[in-house]
Amino acid sequence: MADAQKRMQALSEEFQKLQTDMQGLVDARQKLESQQQENEGVQKEFDSLDDESNIYKLVGPVLLKQDKSEAVMAVKGRLEFIDKEIKRIEGQIKENEDQSDSKRAEVLQLQSQAQQAAAASASA
Repeated sequence: MADAQKRMQALSEEFQKLQTDMQGLVDARQKLESQQQENEGVQKEFDSLDDESNIYKLVGPVLLKQDKSEAVMAVKGRLEFIDKEIKRIEGQIKENEDQSDSKRAEVLQLQSQAQQAAAASASA
């Protein structure tokens, strides 16, 4: 019986760790989605500008003039990177969900066995 309790405790701790990891992954995905929306907004602004427009980039406390094509390529590169990161994080979230479901099933099975054992000892 003590062995079953130790196993239940270990499973509960593993499940709790998975839940904590999941929260971190969800937070990371939300941050990336926010960055993606911001960069998409910048990209739309660039699309509305003509080729002769001045674009400035903030570098520390200084604004530096930047070529439009260079700025557009930088934003496009950031968007591609963010998209890849979102897909990677979503894969980790899916893997975490699968592991959590597995641990939950193990916990339920162990609880069921403990209840059956308690019922059997009570009737004996």
